[in-house]
Amino acid sequence: MLSLSLIAVFIPTFFFISITPGMCMMLAMTMGMTIGVKRTFWMMWGELLGVGIVATASVIGVATLMLQYPSIFEVFKYVGGAYLSYLGLQMWLSKGKMAVNLDQPHQQNASAMSLASQGFVTAIANPKGWAFFISLLPPFINQALPLTPQLVILLAMVLSIELLCLVLYATGGSTLSKLLQQSGKVRLLNRVSGSLMLAVGLWLAFG
Repeated sequence: MLSLSLIAVFIPTFFFISITPGMCMMLAMTMGMTIGVKRTFWMMWGELLGVGIVATASVIGVATLMLQYPSIFEVFKYVGGAYLSYLGLQMWLSKGKMAVNLDQPHQQNASAMSLASQGFVTAIANPKGWAFFISLLPPFINQALPLTPQLVILLAMVLSIELLCLVLYATGGSTLSKLLQQSGKVRLLNRVSGSLMLAVGLWLAFG
């Protein structure tokens, strides 16, 4: 089991890192703007699954092997980045399932599976995320104690903090969306959210 002193250090450390703007947080804010917080939870579940896989792999050493073969990430990075960039361009043009409908602003077309896959790909395809977990998690593992209980506790904290931060970003995006829709600036909303999505896609591919 992890000691209370280690937990007291880990929670604020990971919260500070998680709340810092990154690809997943920007994605949450963008989706909060266009599809609302409730629907964005589908993206969050996919993102959390990806984060859980990366964190687990980092602890058991698989991530180190993955980073030794950067070509593995190239396919994920460029395909995932191209997909998110395409969605961003569609949103900027007020087209596609992710864009807010100019005639029916509250209409939502994106499927739950597509939303979850966007979150999963963004989390799993980021080499910096793998490197971050490699450096952060192992020092909190006591080699003299059973691995599984420690890993479960770390994952519970990681996913809980990550979810909280995602919700905060999505809520911020949703609030901005409501302000823009109330002022009749739905096209501007699509262009702002589309630009953010495009930035996430380019960040994923070339960051």
